[in-house]
Amino acid sequence: MKKRDSLGTRLRYGFDKSMAAGPIALIGWLAILSLLIIIAAAGFLAATRIAPEGGEPLNFFEAFWESLMRTLDSGTMGGDTGWAFRLVMLFVTLTGIFVVSALIGVLSAGVDSKLDELRKGRSRVLETDHTIILNWSPSIFDVISELVVANASRRRPRIVVMANMDKVQMEDEIAVKVGKLGNTRIICRSGDPTDLYDLAIVNPQTSRSVIVLSPDGDDPDSQVIKTVLALVNDPIRRTAPYNIAAEIRDGKNAEVARVVGGAEVQLVLADQLISRIVVHSSRQSGLSSVYSELLDFDGYEIYTTEQPELAGKTFGEAMMAYEHCALIGLCDHDGQVDLNPPSNLVIGKGIRAIIIAEDDAAIKLGSARIEIDTAALLSPRPVEMKPERMLVLGWNRRGPIITYELSRYVAPGSSLTIAADTPGLEQEVDQLPVAGDNLSVYCRVIDTSSSTALAALDVPSYDHVLVLGYSETMAAQPADTRTLVTLLHLRKIADDAGLHINIVSEMIDVRNRELAAVTKADDFVVSNRLVSLMLAQASENQYLAAIFDDLLDEKGSEIYMRPVTDYIAIERPVTFWTIAESARLRGEIAIGYRRIRAAEADDRGLGGVTVNPLKSEALAYVPEDRIIVLARD
Repeated sequence: MKKRDSLGTRLRYGFDKSMAAGPIALIGWLAILSLLIIIAAAGFLAATRIAPEGGEPLNFFEAFWESLMRTLDSGTMGGDTGWAFRLVMLFVTLTGIFVVSALIGVLSAGVDSKLDELRKGRSRVLETDHTIILNWSPSIFDVISELVVANASRRRPRIVVMANMDKVQMEDEIAVKVGKLGNTRIICRSGDPTDLYDLAIVNPQTSRSVIVLSPDGDDPDSQVIKTVLALVNDPIRRTAPYNIAAEIRDGKNAEVARVVGGAEVQLVLADQLISRIVVHSSRQSGLSSVYSELLDFDGYEIYTTEQPELAGKTFGEAMMAYEHCALIGLCDHDGQVDLNPPSNLVIGKGIRAIIIAEDDAAIKLGSARIEIDTAALLSPRPVEMKPERMLVLGWNRRGPIITYELSRYVAPGSSLTIAADTPGLEQEVDQLPVAGDNLSVYCRVIDTSSSTALAALDVPSYDHVLVLGYSETMAAQPADTRTLVTLLHLRKIADDAGLHINIVSEMIDVRNRELAAVTKADDFVVSNRLVSLMLAQASENQYLAAIFDDLLDEKGSEIYMRPVTDYIAIERPVTFWTIAESARLRGEIAIGYRRIRAAEADDRGLGGVTVNPLKSEALAYVPEDRIIVLARD
């Protein structure tokens, strides 16, 4: 009795445990129970030699088969004869009815559970070499759109999205706002990206890259940092390093994020990226189109690739060795980026080249003869910096960064007036940090959507006007609407004065970019789109964040748009070889031009900007044209 109780206890314990384990375990236990009953019945029939009336006694195997058939199909016992045999088979059949009924119930419950799991987006992703996007923000649609373009040449590309949202809602929004997905399949999952268990659902161990967006809500940077921490410190993570591109809003949190992610993470400092591009674009009209072209997968992109043919050449020689590409820098063995290095620098073995090209297949040394019109080359002329008057209309969290960046470039005696009606503006302006003493900052509290208030500012007297969106106090659409109203008032002021006002505006939603074109502003910086492009590119190129840090830093090489007449004589058409040589002689790299021609269609909306032109093509230029160069000052 003691042994029997012990066996019964173990069986009950095993069955209870299987109930908690799920349908598979229950099916296993039901199969074992059925097998035991069939074996017991077969053994009983073989031992007692009970058989159907008029039939031969059954051996164990025949009795086992008869019992199995009656367990699976209760109708089988209808033809049995002999009451002893019927009673045994009745017991077996009743037991089979119980087991099969229980099995159907378990299977039904299991299928319902799996379907519910699929509907909720909680099933594990089985994909490999996929791109993962964690968190949800307005930038996600542009990120997906760019990845779709990048994936066009790949076989079976997959993008897995996970956020604290309903799976069906995510799929519906992506279908409406992204549109054509080409050969890319989108897989959505619901979960918390900061939770290790939920992260396992998207299978990061086999991923190609991971993009961590900055979510809406309080303290988004902490959510991003915790997500990166969960990825790189997962106990069951893969041994190979991840390629993580993470969005950080506040630059003060960048150091912590770098400590957490190490070499596996590229940080896209969203506010600093947008602020610097706004500042650069305000000083050089059309510059935002250059950055958009470099970040857009649909045009020319920045690649980092080994070019063994360049070993032993000087950088100046290597720069003139490409006809269809533009060599702009080098990347050493430690991943350190050096844009526009000295022309006499000898390139060593294993050094990666940083190249602007249409795609990686187009990166090859030129075979055409270099044609330089030496008579058209001009020597550099000194440029005298003058004090500037600047006006900022509107305010958001990027305002302090924009103010500081402006103060780094202006001449002594320059002034900046900040006009907006956000709460606490005067106190914030009083505490704004500036670099040096070149810039004086003033504050005016006005309604920037009022024509009367704008007229009182004497807008035509300013050299540069920057219009910022009220993204901290309004949603994206209302903020862009107010920006559009301000731009329309500025257009009327300029028309009434008969003057051109240099205006650069920040837009939040790219869908409002075309509406804003009627305001005739010089440039538009679409903040969400630029961040999205940067994240998508960083997920494909592990050096891109460092490259753009250098491009947008005053201490490194920056992109400038300078008059064509500073570089060449324009009496006759010249090739871009000639322009490139003129730039090289003064320690710069020519990467494109801006030609405004009314008769030419600008189907890509770049305002006449062409990056990485064919160097052998001869073109005629006018004084208003600009050359796009990479230079240190």
